[in-house]
Amino acid sequence: MSKDLYSKKVMEHFAEPHNVGEIPDASASGDSGNPICGDMMKFSLKIEDNRIVDIKFKTFGCAAAIASSSVLTDLAKGKTLDEAFAITKQTIIDELEGLPPVKIHCSILGIDALRRAICDFWKKQGKIAEHPDCERIFGGKFAE
Repeated sequence: MSKDLYSKKVMEHFAEPHNVGEIPDASASGDSGNPICGDMMKFSLKIEDNRIVDIKFKTFGCAAAIASSSVLTDLAKGKTLDEAFAITKQTIIDELEGLPPVKIHCSILGIDALRRAICDFWKKQGKIAEHPDCERIFGGKFAE
């Protein structure tokens, strides 16, 4: 895919992504991937007082996958878990000033990984029952 199909913002986040890496003492982590396109991503979170104080990601994939992950970390940092859980693909697309239609799934993969990390934290805290979206979204994977 030609770089001309990507916005300047996508190319900036692809060339110099924010918050890359892993948090060694992460409070929670979550991953997601698409076996068809090969994109894989993992998010790690440091959470204090129900707020994301640090967030890192590792993404193996295309420019849109890396840029979407980078923007998502910027959006989630400093938010409460509920606020971060509510981030939508449209928010990411808007922040990136658009994505080609065939690349929109990249924004969904990032959201999936972030939500899995948040659900992982809630599970560790024994609060998963308070968050039915975890069971609904992930088909009971996090059900106690």
